[in-house]
Amino acid sequence: MAKEIERKFLVVGDSYKALATMCDEIAQGYLSTDPDRTVRVRIKGGKAFLTVKTRNQGITRNEWEYEIPVADAREMLECCGTVLRKTRYYVTAGEGLIWEVDEFRNPHPGLTVAEIELPSEDTPFAIPSFIGKEVSGDPAYYNSSLVKG
Repeated sequence: MAKEIERKFLVVGDSYKALATMCDEIAQGYLSTDPDRTVRVRIKGGKAFLTVKTRNQGITRNEWEYEIPVADAREMLECCGTVLRKTRYYVTAGEGLIWEVDEFRNPHPGLTVAEIELPSEDTPFAIPSFIGKEVSGDPAYYNSSLVKG
């Protein structure tokens, strides 16, 4: 079983764009938004994934992700209702860590959120100037909540 340990922050300004080493266009939807078991379909970088996540315990939760055919993912997205569309920028954070900065286009244009996945809950990391208020654990900023409008 894989564990996801993640901290999430609102973003201030757009200085992350100049620091980004790459970016991806992402389309994702949810087959289940139940907080105990979210099931996400995502197309990113020409590949598609089905991901199951459990409820957060602090900043940690269980996560299983499987690559699936892109054609299947497109059909599944048609069943999801609202599809999140965002651009993800990748900014190196040092110590092998990466900031993933998501600029939302649909359904929350203008919202920009940064996440950093950590190997343990107490892993130290540098906070760059584009990082604002921490929203880890705030369900309003879970992608599975953002699809609800």
